[in-house]
Amino acid sequence: MKIIFIILFCLSISFGNAQTFTGQATYQSKTVFDMKLGGDQINDQMRAQIAEMMKKQFEKTYTLDFNSEESLYQEEQNLAAPTGRSGMMSGMMGNFQSGSQYKHIKDSLYLESKEFFGKSFLIQDSLPVLKWELVNESKQIGQYVVFKAVAVKELDKTAFTELRKKEKEGDEENTLLENDSIVSPLDQFEMPKSIEIVAWYTPQVPVSHGPSEFWGLPGLIMEVQSGKTTILCSKLILNPKEKVDIEAPSKGKQVTQKEFQDMVLEKTQEMQDMYGGGKRGGNSIEIRMN
Repeated sequence: MKIIFIILFCLSISFGNAQTFTGQATYQSKTVFDMKLGGDQINDQMRAQIAEMMKKQFEKTYTLDFNSEESLYQEEQNLAAPTGRSGMMSGMMGNFQSGSQYKHIKDSLYLESKEFFGKSFLIQDSLPVLKWELVNESKQIGQYVVFKAVAVKELDKTAFTELRKKEKEGDEENTLLENDSIVSPLDQFEMPKSIEIVAWYTPQVPVSHGPSEFWGLPGLIMEVQSGKTTILCSKLILNPKEKVDIEAPSKGKQVTQKEFQDMVLEKTQEMQDMYGGGKRGGNSIEIRMN
């Protein structure tokens, strides 16, 4: 009961300003992989190069612009030059670019722009809903008191960052790389059916927004632990002097979330067949989009 009273108290103070509430939050996102890249088939220098490539791909900075009903989450642009690696891993990374994520809570609208193999897509769907359980636990993030909430998220087959090694009998090694190309990686990993989401939100900021696809709590989500990914708010500006413009993405071929996932799975299978079906090496690949 204590947590409910605290939340209601904070909301009662902030509710009067909620209709005109605006802000911008900066988040640091980090995904950790515990797999041993390449087993014993590659040297330490190559392993370090792959680790650096994955670090650049999965350690990013995002901004979340929000008001009482809308939010726009987008990555801060990085002008670093792409690596020259070939193979399935770098091929998928280089041809899959996320854009901005727009949420409209009142209309239950979710829009996300993505670029996949040179084509732009606009995912339009209803807001994903998680059944949050509020937990009687709090901590401090910066100057804000945050409270814990947990939920279980069902995973689709494109949640590649949550892949885990299949259990093998005996001492058989999982070989991820061979001759500078990944060999059938998806055959060596499995996708869990679900993961636990742990979120920390603050009723001091009376909006139901959060980073990425997360939302729906009685206060701004300041931190999310989602499987192997942690997203943490490092900076928060409330009611800035300059107007916060929230413009929904509109460019790209319109698809639903499921239609886009099916397309990603199809192209992933094509690449798996290419790199696991006897083809090795090479400096470039080409997959045409219909």
